Amino acid sequence: MGIARSLRALDWLNFFVANVQTGFGPFIASYLAANKWTQGEIGLMLSVGTISAMASQLPAGALVDALRNKKGAAAAAIIAIIAAALLLGASPTFVSVFAAEVLHGFASCMLVPAMAAISLALVSRADLGNRLGRNARWASIGSALTAALMGVFGEYLSLRSVFFLTAALALPALVALNMIHHEMAPVVPRMKKAAAKAGASIAQAVSAAGVERPESLRDLLRDPRLLTFAACVVLFHLSNAAMLNLAAGEVTAHMGDNVQLVIAACIIVPQFIVAGLSPWVGRQAQSWGRRPVLIIGFSALPLRALLFAAASSASSPYLLVPVQMLDGISAAVFGVMLPLIAADVAGGKGRYNLCIGFFGLAAGIGATLSTAIAGFVADKFGVNTSFFGLAAAGALAVALVWLAMPETRDAAANDEAAKEKEATPAA
Repeated sequence: MGIARSLRALDWLNFFVANVQTGFGPFIASYLAANKWTQGEIGLMLSVGTISAMASQLPAGALVDALRNKKGAAAAAIIAIIAAALLLGASPTFVSVFAAEVLHGFASCMLVPAMAAISLALVSRADLGNRLGRNARWASIGSALTAALMGVFGEYLSLRSVFFLTAALALPALVALNMIHHEMAPVVPRMKKAAAKAGASIAQAVSAAGVERPESLRDLLRDPRLLTFAACVVLFHLSNAAMLNLAAGEVTAHMGDNVQLVIAACIIVPQFIVAGLSPWVGRQAQSWGRRPVLIIGFSALPLRALLFAAASSASSPYLLVPVQMLDGISAAVFGVMLPLIAADVAGGKGRYNLCIGFFGLAAGIGATLSTAIAGFVADKFGVNTSFFGLAAAGALAVALVWLAMPETRDAAANDEAAKEKEATPAA
């Protein structure tokens, strides 16, 4: 009963955390554009948050691996995000926006691995794909509903009210987090208690339980699966990160009425697709393998960028909304596959969150380059040229997955089978 309640609370945690994160991104771009910031300045400021996250990813992942209290790490991150939202709402000045982006970048890189650790602690490795798909479904529903609410606030109250709403929506996330009561302590500390009772050493207890000692980052870097997928992550975010922000700034500059509702619709539409598609992605990743699912998700990137270029040249900005449907495909695949591949590579080695942090660092590199370069290219050569560059990066991402990405599911399955065989007594 306790585990069932914790799993339901995890659903709501994903829902409300997505509510909070929806307030950052396109709404910031529109908010700053409305306050006379240029595309280059907006892109540079959005990059500040990703640079902050990049600097924190690996230490945050290692810290979450080491901490017994995963819930405490998640709570601290949510509180920091509340502070960032309040700073944005307070003033659109350089100092306030800079401080908010730094704080949000740091907090997010703690929150993502903490929630992944909670998920992994509540289910078995065999069920992780399904659980991650469920997480993504609840997160997408939260994003869609909140984007609609924020669009209404931005349109009929003020752009600034969006960020105060973001801070308020973080409070239910803390309540849901508090409702998760299932023990989430690492295996090694639990083995210490068992070893003390049995009079054995911790090394003997860990060995008897089939648990590997945590690997160092150097050990992880020797795994070609880690490095290849990290390169895929860089290219994915290089193509993806700037697309909607660039479109949001363009719409704000050239559209008088209903701009916030259009931006909200651009967020809501793909979230419904993510909600419907994510559980399927988790199931197919278990049956088909990781590579085929990755190819499907990554292939939507270059097509979406080219359609955005066409839509930006059209007379109606409402064409941006159907183009954003493709973002739902990419988001569903990437949201499920990143923590799942991290579990394949390092989940049984005590470095799951460090691995997620490494992939997060790769994502930060790609996103930083994307928002900064796309903004300045748009200012210098035009928005369409910027979209064509993002399409090229997406095509490279597809090619890398197709040609170089190894399948990780079979290796993970073999590892699990080997452990089960070792744990089974001989007849």
